Amino acid sequence: MDIQLDPARDDLPLMANTSHILVKHYVLDLDVDFESQVIEGTIVLFLEDGNRFKKQNSSIEEACQSESNKACKFGMPEPCHIPVTNARTFSSEMEYNDFAICSKGEKDTSDKDGNHDNQEHASGISSSKYCCDTGNHGSEDFLLVLDCCDLSVLKVEEVDVAAVPGLEKFTRSPELTVVSEEFRNQIVRELVTLPANRWREQLDYYARCSQAPGCGELLFDTDTWSLQIRKTGAQTATDFPHAIRIWYKTKPEGRSVTWTSDQSGRPCVYTVGSPINNRALFPCQEPPVAMSTWQATVRAAASFVVLMSGENSAKPTQLWEGCSSWYYYVTMPMPASTFTIAVGCWTEMKMETWSSNDLATERPFSPSEANFRHVGVCSHMEYPCRFQNASATTQEIIPHRVFAPVCLTGACQETLLRLIPPCLSAAHSVLGTHPFSRLDVLIVPANFPSLGMARPSKDKTGHTSDSGASVIKHGLNPEKIFMQVHYLKGYFLLRFLAKRLGDETYFSFLRKFVHTFHGQLILSQDFLQMLLENIPEEKRLELSVENIYQDWLESSGIPKALQRERRAGAECGLARQVRAEVTKWIRVNRRPRKRKRREKEEVFEKLFPDQLVLLLEHLLEQKTLSPRTLQSLQRTYHLQDQDAEVRHRWCELIVKHKFTKAYKSVERFLQEDQERPQQDSFVSS
Repeated sequence: MDIQLDPARDDLPLMANTSHILVKHYVLDLDVDFESQVIEGTIVLFLEDGNRFKKQNSSIEEACQSESNKACKFGMPEPCHIPVTNARTFSSEMEYNDFAICSKGEKDTSDKDGNHDNQEHASGISSSKYCCDTGNHGSEDFLLVLDCCDLSVLKVEEVDVAAVPGLEKFTRSPELTVVSEEFRNQIVRELVTLPANRWREQLDYYARCSQAPGCGELLFDTDTWSLQIRKTGAQTATDFPHAIRIWYKTKPEGRSVTWTSDQSGRPCVYTVGSPINNRALFPCQEPPVAMSTWQATVRAAASFVVLMSGENSAKPTQLWEGCSSWYYYVTMPMPASTFTIAVGCWTEMKMETWSSNDLATERPFSPSEANFRHVGVCSHMEYPCRFQNASATTQEIIPHRVFAPVCLTGACQETLLRLIPPCLSAAHSVLGTHPFSRLDVLIVPANFPSLGMARPSKDKTGHTSDSGASVIKHGLNPEKIFMQVHYLKGYFLLRFLAKRLGDETYFSFLRKFVHTFHGQLILSQDFLQMLLENIPEEKRLELSVENIYQDWLESSGIPKALQRERRAGAECGLARQVRAEVTKWIRVNRRPRKRKRREKEEVFEKLFPDQLVLLLEHLLEQKTLSPRTLQSLQRTYHLQDQDAEVRHRWCELIVKHKFTKAYKSVERFLQEDQERPQQDSFVSS
């Protein structure tokens, strides 16, 4: 089924049938090729069918999915044979043929990369345009649906986990002596449910299983938004193979990563918080109910550094001359959208000398803090949790690394390195235990476009089918790259609550909230409800979940509370100074080209960057500004050397008034500060 979105709409479909089957762990084995701008390799998925995980995660599903029972079905093509590209094997014992199976007797509609184009087989969609029920339909085969976009899928196969020595101990049923689908699935069921204190052993078995030989190719098909996989005869999620390997490669135009250059002009690639999240990086389950762990081996040329959002501080392993391998893992289950990768020619920065304050990792804390830093029972699914580790709860500064392009090493050494320890200490003081054991900080290129991801949530999705598929409302809106209103309103809401309740009450609540809900999926109303339940009646001051939602989350524009604050801020000294400077520039602009000799030159005050932004916004309201005025403006404030926010407003002035002498500044801004120049919003009037 190929979903072609209505041009009048910009909703993002979530196709994964997470109500039927969940990915519990991903094992990625990838090669990064900067010449072709392609990431290629395999991903092994370890699955758990719905009969098991529904009991474990019912509360999560209730929070993230609606109760609608509507669903739709779509047909599958008959089998045929299509050649696929050979890919690198993972074991000398592994063999496979060069054919994947799709529809027999039908026209070969695969693209040059071996993708299966199913547009001709798309069936009608019922009441929910983007949602499909892919469970057991009587005699039909079960269909695993993964979120996938801009990927070339080459081959899908079942993994023979029973061939891994030592795994037979995971089959508790004595009658399962013959290697069968049930036998292999039993091994995976026991593997994914190993207790948290055996996480090292679990990761080792995942790695060994990922290198096991295949035991049969699986039928697969792709459309614009999904990868659909089935096995003939497997009619339920319980019968479907619980360990599968997907051979695939990304496309240079894929929207989950950006291939660009760093500030030193060297090539790099990184995940960018795309509206489609990571589905153009690897096939995955996007709905947040699909909490999973992962481990990844990434190979790149030896001159490159590979950074990922893993829990370990990876070091390169030389495989052969000119090629290194990096290995990362995560033991805390999280949505697939939190997976990040960055590959580039970066330098690791290290402090030359450390003071005793920088190295401090423990300190006494107040009784109110102690209430939320004890070792207690956690409410999340089982994983090696730092909140259960007494020493981790008092670790004020976690291990961290800083990476930067060569041209910025001096600035990082002088400024950034010394800021990180006090920032980590402040976060620990306010929020309590650091949820992660380490941190990597990367100075990204200036064209990094996003403050976050299009993370699906109950608030943003529309109709959800029985399969778990849904849509993110306006998830593909191209203006989202430039608009961060939802993040800014969230910041101002938190600041408003802190002012209303007082810092002591507010931060005490934050510590309790983090301790209570760490490792779990939560909604806005959970946060607000707990906040109001944990503050004294006299401090609520007519606050309620309903009126906060109405004023801050459901209404467009600036909330009334912010409008009042804005009017008060307009009277502050810095704003008054800007208004005085605006008056001077308007006066300069109105003067004739030839002035009287006795007329005084205007003297302009030095302004902070935020004041410059405000100044340029006021000047943008002027109908005309002469080239002479614009040139003087540029020279006075050195606008071409200011930060991106200032230069963005300056570029708007250039374009609005057709100031051709400064067009190079616009060109530079588009090249250095925008992810994709063709999406920029400058319009010549």
